[in-house]
Amino acid sequence: MVNKPILPPAMLGILGGGQLGRMFTVAAKTMGYQVTVLDPDPNAPAADFADVHLAQPYTDAHALATLAQTCAAITTEFENVNADSMRWLAQQGIPVSPSGECVAIAQDRIAEKTFIRNSGLDTAPFLAIRNSGDLDVDLSPYLPGILKTARLGYDGKGQVRVQTLEEARLALSNMKHQACVLEKMLPLVAEVSAIVTRTRAGEATCFPVAENQHKNGILDVSIVPARISPELLDQARSMALQLAEKLDYIGVLAVEFFVLEGDRLVINEMAPRPHNSGHYTLDATLTSQFEQQVRAMCGLYPGKTDLLRPTVMVNLLGDTWGENNAAPHWEVLMTAPNTKLHLYGKKEARIGRKMGHFNVLADTVDAALEQAEAIKDTL
Repeated sequence: MVNKPILPPAMLGILGGGQLGRMFTVAAKTMGYQVTVLDPDPNAPAADFADVHLAQPYTDAHALATLAQTCAAITTEFENVNADSMRWLAQQGIPVSPSGECVAIAQDRIAEKTFIRNSGLDTAPFLAIRNSGDLDVDLSPYLPGILKTARLGYDGKGQVRVQTLEEARLALSNMKHQACVLEKMLPLVAEVSAIVTRTRAGEATCFPVAENQHKNGILDVSIVPARISPELLDQARSMALQLAEKLDYIGVLAVEFFVLEGDRLVINEMAPRPHNSGHYTLDATLTSQFEQQVRAMCGLYPGKTDLLRPTVMVNLLGDTWGENNAAPHWEVLMTAPNTKLHLYGKKEARIGRKMGHFNVLADTVDAALEQAEAIKDTL
């Protein structure tokens, strides 16, 4: 427990050194903290800014002991870190946020969707598939549907659309009969996300809701504020805050929603960390989601989340780079006074790899979206 705020220059620890860890590290260093990053990748993007980089597996006993001995508080940048490592760190008396229990729920779609449903919140109809025999039921409530691996799927990976029982059986076989969920495909109007911050004292805030557009299962564009009714915006914030409270969650939690016909919201999934759809907060809100992560883990009151201007965030994938890692044509972006470029320091551009993003701030959503699309076409 944090009985009093953890203040600079305390050492903060983070499990994971990718782009989210990098942006967390920049926020923490800006606020005067020191940062230790645990990530097995010797070229982890967060290592460019961290005071200490432990290039070891997330289960390495010596590295975990070092974190426990040197850090005042510990967090994570992604849900597929070892939840038992987080539990062990908490047992050493270190404030760990989010908890290993919350991370374990988010790691498994069966556990996640079951928890959400048991919390009184809507999800798409789903069926837990732990073995092929679980398909021997009436599947009509779940078809046509999407078969998703229960663990490790992200950015569209580990998902197959199925129309019939036979297709579901084939997909399960191709997935080596690992645990899955079969989720009913619903008539989507839009996808949105709400990112909340909750402290140990129960103080909670929510960022403006983002409208998200995907390509090939990967987030492409986030539009803020989302172009949905004020009633749905309020409902999304309320549902996200309710889920955080049910989890007794500490930290930054992203909740993704499907907007259905008839102005209905269902929760798609959650992420126990800052989220790609919240990268607009680096430039467009009084407090970024990464500063909120620092504040929550250190027992500080969450910062204000007021939106400064309508904003569109665009992901930059490795597809944008040319042969031999040739950089995109940055001049059109860098010479626009209302755009902000954020690159993640990754050494190699690959198809589908998130290399950075840019934000466009404008007087209206339409103006920001038009400019963002024009820049994308030019890069």
